[in-house]
Amino acid sequence: MIVSIEIKSVEPLAEGAAFGPVGAYEKVIGVAHGEVDPRAAANKGIALIDKAPVNARGLVEYVTDFYILRPRDPAKGKGRILYEVNNRGRKMLFGNIADGPQGINDPQKVADLGNGFPLRQGFTIVWSGWDPDAPRANLGLGLTAPVATDGGQPIVQTVRDEFVSGTRGGALEAFKLSYEMASADGAKLTVRERQSDAPQDVAFVTVDARTIRLAADGPQGGKPKPGFLYEFTYQGTKPKVQGLGFAATRDFVSFLRHDSRALAATGGPISHALAIGFSQAGRYLRHHLTEGFNRDESGRRVFDGILSHIAGVGRLFFNVPFAQPARTNTQHEDNRAPEAWFPFSTATLEDPFSRRKGSLLRGDDSDPKLIETNTSTEYWQKGASLLTTDPAGTRDLDDHSKARTYFITGTQHVGNFNTPSSPGSCAMPRNPHDAYPAIRALLVALDEWISTGKAPPPSRVPRIADGTAVPFERLRLPKIPGLVAPPGDNKISVAADWVDPPQTSEAIYGSRLPAVDADGNETSGIRLPDQA
Repeated sequence: MIVSIEIKSVEPLAEGAAFGPVGAYEKVIGVAHGEVDPRAAANKGIALIDKAPVNARGLVEYVTDFYILRPRDPAKGKGRILYEVNNRGRKMLFGNIADGPQGINDPQKVADLGNGFPLRQGFTIVWSGWDPDAPRANLGLGLTAPVATDGGQPIVQTVRDEFVSGTRGGALEAFKLSYEMASADGAKLTVRERQSDAPQDVAFVTVDARTIRLAADGPQGGKPKPGFLYEFTYQGTKPKVQGLGFAATRDFVSFLRHDSRALAATGGPISHALAIGFSQAGRYLRHHLTEGFNRDESGRRVFDGILSHIAGVGRLFFNVPFAQPARTNTQHEDNRAPEAWFPFSTATLEDPFSRRKGSLLRGDDSDPKLIETNTSTEYWQKGASLLTTDPAGTRDLDDHSKARTYFITGTQHVGNFNTPSSPGSCAMPRNPHDAYPAIRALLVALDEWISTGKAPPPSRVPRIADGTAVPFERLRLPKIPGLVAPPGDNKISVAADWVDPPQTSEAIYGSRLPAVDADGNETSGIRLPDQA
């Protein structure tokens, strides 16, 4: 529960600019202080909660950052929260759904807000911290969570970190570890070019307890080779109780909805709450559901509606000891990172490997209305077809009464009209086809669904029955001069041990890919208008 909030500032957004009939907005920045009972059923699923320090009342404390944009005149707003789950501390909402610039955590000007779409809709927009290791520089959103101990003694466990220079994280001069090294004794750094290659030992130098770098006198001259996989195995210590991030989101949104003290932050009463998340944040929302955190400690539903974009069937490497939630499983990087746990879909199905039955939803009144949207990338990298097929990929699933799934045809994970067409670190040019006009429309549809009961259109996805969802071996890509055809899709396998993962797995789920026409364009999903 939230014990108190501390509002640090309230000021006009974008110098008091008006956003349609809703008018001007204010931004409210502060922190919320919370605590959970480690013995309560609602919190027992938090990893390491039994090893967290407690206060005089026997409760575990946390502090979360928050940032709110509220209509200056509450009567002109919807009285509904749009909560964006931050992505590694970053706000993505305006850079994605509003066609604004990326990387702005504290918008100052109208131009920072793109087309202002969510503001013109009248939402009270909320962010809060959930990741204890998210960067807090430039108003990044984080969570202050306690370090777990074993009766006051440090917990030590083998940890594996993977680093790749020149791709997602830019050029790396040193490697920042996920955890503090308890000791450098026995620590080992290896390198390989591809997942299928045998790792080779490489010399390293310890900079401090959280940083290493390649030895300057080594064969690589102290500089990592771009694109190569560097893996460091060591004895890590001081794990934080990261799963408190789920409780912090649950508690803070519930507080804003139901506690009269929250009026100081929201400016007016709140009737409903929607959540939206992009990529890692979309995977967070799927995990939030399966872990049972969409029900607050008083039994009330937290989010009435959720829109998860570009998450595929993933969740997070999060609510476990020594978690690493920034990782994301792809064909090359973080390939064995555990994130795609059964169940994948909203249907109640049986896992062909564990024989366990389950559903993404819980089948009670804590279930939200759910819209999941994906691009071509998530079908190739994140097993998105398993949202709407059985785990073996042999049959299609009917729509759940509370869920819809949409494939935005011909788009890619981070593509929008601002995307450069240069290849970057890839073999082929990047695709600037913009999925966000469809996502804006579907957010409006989700809002109508929770507020009026008007259901959105049926799901639009590749289907096995009509031949638009096929295994890679049956995909017929056209012969186009200069096309570098992919060797296959990223197979979704049973989540393995990250520290010592198997090189291969026979426990592979039956993910499928969108079929294409003679021009190489996908034939299913939502096909957006041509763009010049």
